[in-house]
Amino acid sequence: MSATRRQFLLLGGATVVASSLPAQVLAADAVDILMLGSPRGERVWFTPVGVAVPPGTRIRFTNQDPINSHTATAYHPHNFNRPRRIPQGAEAFDSGYLLPGQSFEIVLEVPGVYDYYCLPHERAGMAGRIVVGGPDLPNWQGAAENEDGIAAAALASLPAIERILELGEVKPEEMR
Repeated sequence: MSATRRQFLLLGGATVVASSLPAQVLAADAVDILMLGSPRGERVWFTPVGVAVPPGTRIRFTNQDPINSHTATAYHPHNFNRPRRIPQGAEAFDSGYLLPGQSFEIVLEVPGVYDYYCLPHERAGMAGRIVVGGPDLPNWQGAAENEDGIAAAALASLPAIERILELGEVKPEEMR
């Protein structure tokens, strides 16, 4: 049984975070985020576009787009001098270009909101959000307010934190 958002906020703690996540997230050795594109390459996206995980979860980005290279790049000053949109104390990540079929893994330990994008496709709205833990965890950091220089399409593609926590994951088609 999964906890409702109200139960999550009232009870708090990592146990509630874990019990509110879908069973497939808890049972897997890694949470998979796929990089996809339409057959002619005119549309690109991450799926899920938003996911909630407990601290210490391994995230695997896999390029399943047969024609495009993609990156999973955290919004962080160390990555192309971008604004920080990951928690303070969290390490910046950048997969580099992944060819079709290639993967990149990270482990997210610091509780908070991690926004990331695909370097060549940010302006096409290829961005995503990972919520590690929840607001009741010590030192949890919500979404960054800094939007300077971030593509409007990327910002529009990020699901609300509350929705990610409620559903466990949000797919791009649920954003429309």
